[in-house]
Amino acid sequence: MHDAILASAASHHHVSAGTTYLFAAILVAMIVALALEEKIHAKKSLITGLFAVLCLFLGTLFGLMPFDPGPGELQGVAWVQNVFGEKIRMPVFIPGIDWGVIAIILGSSLFVDVVSKSGLFTWIAIKLTKISRGEPLWLLALYGVMTVVFSALLNNVTAMLIVGSLTAVSLRRLNRTGLLLGFLLVEGLLTNIGGLLTLISSVPNIIVGTAAGIQFVEFFFVAGPYVLVATIVTIAMGAKRFQVRALEPDERAEARRLVDGFDENDGVESWGFFWTATALFVLFIFTLASTSFLPVIKNLDMGYVALAFAFIILVRYKSSVDRFYQAVDWDLLLFFASLFIVINVMEHAQVLALIGGVLERHVLSLGAAAAPALLASSAVASSVTDNIPLAAMMAKIIGGLHEPAPDLWWAVVFGSNLGGNITPIGSASTVVAVTVMHKYELEISFARFVKLAVPFAVVQIVLAIAYLVLFVS
Repeated sequence: MHDAILASAASHHHVSAGTTYLFAAILVAMIVALALEEKIHAKKSLITGLFAVLCLFLGTLFGLMPFDPGPGELQGVAWVQNVFGEKIRMPVFIPGIDWGVIAIILGSSLFVDVVSKSGLFTWIAIKLTKISRGEPLWLLALYGVMTVVFSALLNNVTAMLIVGSLTAVSLRRLNRTGLLLGFLLVEGLLTNIGGLLTLISSVPNIIVGTAAGIQFVEFFFVAGPYVLVATIVTIAMGAKRFQVRALEPDERAEARRLVDGFDENDGVESWGFFWTATALFVLFIFTLASTSFLPVIKNLDMGYVALAFAFIILVRYKSSVDRFYQAVDWDLLLFFASLFIVINVMEHAQVLALIGGVLERHVLSLGAAAAPALLASSAVASSVTDNIPLAAMMAKIIGGLHEPAPDLWWAVVFGSNLGGNITPIGSASTVVAVTVMHKYELEISFARFVKLAVPFAVVQIVLAIAYLVLFVS
């Protein structure tokens, strides 16, 4: 998360219990409003935007926001200090937004949109469809594995955007669009599974792994077996829940006839642009996967990489780039910006500290049952609030214990990642998954997502607890 947010999470300014409970009630009210999104006929960006306005007003009224008091007309202004020691005046809500996530979503969306015009995604989709021979079950498995790999190497948001586009193309070609909702939901859930695979796959992994002193290779070998099992189980559950079955002999013959009629070259209008887009796409994946190691780039982060590649490939349409800007999902971007503001105010109101305190008092004191209970409670907490400051807080609490058991660290890693699969606001990738569903006119409300996703999340969390108890010590 943004350094400013982590800093605020670590602060210990005094807030009355009544104020904290008031803001906790506001957080619950926002979650309820999002759950009733379809009933109240309001977009999620509007809902979170109104709550952001309310939270900022009340946060300022109660003196919770980090204004820097100054003389005269500068009194109460918010400032940020740059690397030269200069203070820059800016609105207090600006540092609360994780601009890295916003940049990743904006840049990746633009990049993926332009690359799709080259015919690359259609080409890949048809190739995978041919490998599957038109069997939806094999297609689900192929895309599921691809989702996990992309999520581990890139980031959940980019993985969901790319795989979601490929899935829609493939199922449309096979006349199986009725399976699209199930495919997208399973892929959305698998992004958070893939986010467990390496130390750099998600921010909570980095926070907790660094605090616990877990090395990259160690992280992979501990998390890898669980990711493998959870991927297989999730795909199997998805196939059963959404009736993605093996085809009957007559259906198989029809599917093969369709597949044989596919020509992956049909969607390629310019081979020059196709190979340029392919080279940039491969370089994009490599650069995102190695951002933390590349000189200069590591200081600019993945948001810069996503925007840089977006603007580079937009040169292809330099005289008509505005049509790509118009296609940007502003509802999604404004939703995230507003949500970050709300969570930032909640941190200042000590709502996350309240959650952390409850976990410390009632979970970490359970002895042998502490790790399983911590995993489950971290997952529940992460499903309704940002898992990054929560992971940072729990890492600090566990780090303060005398010789903490390794399973406590892993409980936070598993819980903070898997909790994103419980609700559509639990992680950035599930929000994107729902957005992709809406893009293809698939009706799914907050409540329906929870109803469909909870059985998967429960099984994944139970598997994680069993794995923690049996193999992590």
